[in-house]
Amino acid sequence: MGGRTAEIKVTAERDHIEYYLSLSKQIRRKILDMIYETKSPHIGPSFSAVEILVTLYYKVLSIDPSNPTRFDRDRFILSKGHACPALYAVLGERGFLSDGEIERFAINDGLLEQHPTRNVKRGIEVSTGSLGHGLSIGAGMALAAKQDGHAGRVFVLLGDGELNEGAVWEAGMFAAHHRLHNLTAIVDYNKIQALGRIQDIIGLEPLTSKWTSFGWSAQEVDGHDYDSLFSACEGLPFSADRPSIIIAHTIKGKGVPFMEDKLLWHYRCPDELEYQQASRELSD
Repeated sequence: MGGRTAEIKVTAERDHIEYYLSLSKQIRRKILDMIYETKSPHIGPSFSAVEILVTLYYKVLSIDPSNPTRFDRDRFILSKGHACPALYAVLGERGFLSDGEIERFAINDGLLEQHPTRNVKRGIEVSTGSLGHGLSIGAGMALAAKQDGHAGRVFVLLGDGELNEGAVWEAGMFAAHHRLHNLTAIVDYNKIQALGRIQDIIGLEPLTSKWTSFGWSAQEVDGHDYDSLFSACEGLPFSADRPSIIIAHTIKGKGVPFMEDKLLWHYRCPDELEYQQASRELSD
């Protein structure tokens, strides 16, 4: 489905969860194709973020593909930039990227790199990839919007392993101090980072309490359940004078059973047999 068709269909079916479930599979198939064709990594963390990104781009963000540089638009930052295949696939469905542009992912003289490069006209607000910086940038954007008095909000998607970076917590203190109610962070809490399980590398629990102790309003959700995601986002901001954070419990590799909750799929590209098997799983 092209971006234009998606626009028409979402207008007609935006209240039907079945549509979003089908869209999730469609986006995962696009991610699978992109990664298989280019022998790229990061299919696991891309799959875990799909429902979060669909929720943002179809139900939450005030954006317009026909006017992507509108001053008072909402801004989204993919701080876990290695999951950019998921972002590109969603931007394609929403009309920011064409099929031809997506086909130029991760190739020589291509257009879309394996970490996002800023191009606001294509829906990419910030260049990311070096972890730990997205929330600081987002907090700066939110402070500027608050001081300028425009309505645009800022959303930042963080990886759970990324929370090992001290700069994340510095940004958290800054945002709470400045009462950035227009800033929302979302943690893709799939419990696996680059080198192993979160609990074995640097444990994060009690994660929600950590954020509330830093002055944020927090809510935990099932990051693959659209009802939970929609409900949480409808309640934003959770407090009129605090930044908000959604702790989204997810599964690395979600959608393809043999990839789910496996560290291997942080790095590995599927071979031909695995690609065919994954394609079948996403076609059922």
